[in-house]
Amino acid sequence: MYRMDTTLPSDATDFIDDARLEALVAGLKEDPAAVRAVIAKSLRKEALSVEETAVLLGAESPGLVEEIFEAARTLKREVYGNRIVFFAPLYVGNHCCNDCRYCGFRRSLKTAVRRTLSDEELVREVEALEDQGHKRLILVYGESPEYDPAFIAHTARTVYATKKGRGEIRRVNINAAPLDEAGFRTVKAAGIGTYQIFQETYHKKTYAQWHPAGTRKADYLWRLNAFDRAFRAGIDDMGLGVLFGLYDWRFEVLAMVTHALYLQRKFGVGPHTLSFPRIKPAEGLDLNLEYQVTDAQYKRLVAILRLAVPYTGLIMTAREPAALRREVLAFGVSQIDAGTKLEIGGYNQARKAGEQTLNREQFQVGDTRSLDEVIGEILEGGYIPSFCTSCYRLGRTGEHFMEYAIPGFIGKFCTPNAILTLAEYLTDYAGAETARKGWDAVARETARLADPTLRAEVEARLGRIKAGERDLYF
Repeated sequence: MYRMDTTLPSDATDFIDDARLEALVAGLKEDPAAVRAVIAKSLRKEALSVEETAVLLGAESPGLVEEIFEAARTLKREVYGNRIVFFAPLYVGNHCCNDCRYCGFRRSLKTAVRRTLSDEELVREVEALEDQGHKRLILVYGESPEYDPAFIAHTARTVYATKKGRGEIRRVNINAAPLDEAGFRTVKAAGIGTYQIFQETYHKKTYAQWHPAGTRKADYLWRLNAFDRAFRAGIDDMGLGVLFGLYDWRFEVLAMVTHALYLQRKFGVGPHTLSFPRIKPAEGLDLNLEYQVTDAQYKRLVAILRLAVPYTGLIMTAREPAALRREVLAFGVSQIDAGTKLEIGGYNQARKAGEQTLNREQFQVGDTRSLDEVIGEILEGGYIPSFCTSCYRLGRTGEHFMEYAIPGFIGKFCTPNAILTLAEYLTDYAGAETARKGWDAVARETARLADPTLRAEVEARLGRIKAGERDLYF
């Protein structure tokens, strides 16, 4: 039986100085000249310090906030182009030993319907997602001893091995409990992509209030130092996250930037992604919360994170309503989910759009549209949907990703791979109207490729895709 080593190594550290961050928040004031100087630094593709990020948080007047938005739009175009990467979450099990007061999986919630997918059920869920056209999944687990590293690795391998027709999952990311070094090594051996862990809130007093004593998750430092253990185990592709609404959003933004800078200094690699979900309705949850984040604040925090950590991917999930997702995409979001279902086994259940049962799910989804509907809208907005997985599969992660993450990376790798994976989707899965929009986008984006040799190679590979080949990438 697997027994986790829960002792912290001698170099474990608390790098979140609550008093310092609280002082920065308390001292926020608008300084237009300083804001513009910080914006200029970010547009040079330089990561911001915590103090510089605080300068941006101090901007309140509509005109100055719009300058931040416009800078975020510019940086998004220059670093990530106009592509949006798609993925889907797949909930494997919702048994949990924690009692987080905001979560529909919490152990004290007796009305929750508990379930873990069998291998056969997992295969059926993956096949249902492949039938939609998905190539990238994030597997989600409750925090329970039964979901140990061997189980997580097994489920990841099962997903990779499941292929239906031309469907296949090419990247499996993980959202699960923090592990010890041995556990991270076990999961890495299964070929996972990003390992995602949310600190939930970096504010220690608030963390203790929402995560009762007597549970593994109550240990703030064990969670905070999880990525250190992952790096030592050889995992260099990780995603940070905060559940906004538990504490002051400005403090949390500064803490996320602190964490990103800490990893960059200590390991030479920042986080691959940042996630910033807002707390949403869940079974038995009272949403009369002091720190609820408004739409206006949410848009600001996304834009500021884009400027603070230029090369880190930003993930916006289907927790948020479609209209807000549509607007915030321009501020720097690079990954979204679509066709999302949170119930264990939900992808194989026929339900009307928007229909949810909270006692079977972790929280309420805000955007319940299908993958094809969202892709159609993305295309109308001038974006190019992408299912690309080439960086991970070719070793362009960690330090290598940081080396490649320069403006030329987009034209050389990201846009060509987006074009090719979109062509696969259009050929195999798209509805007629989405296909029409999509092929127009493929032609447009291919013509825009500046390198004639690369453009000719993309055109040749598009021909091969139309002839039946798949999984062509740079």
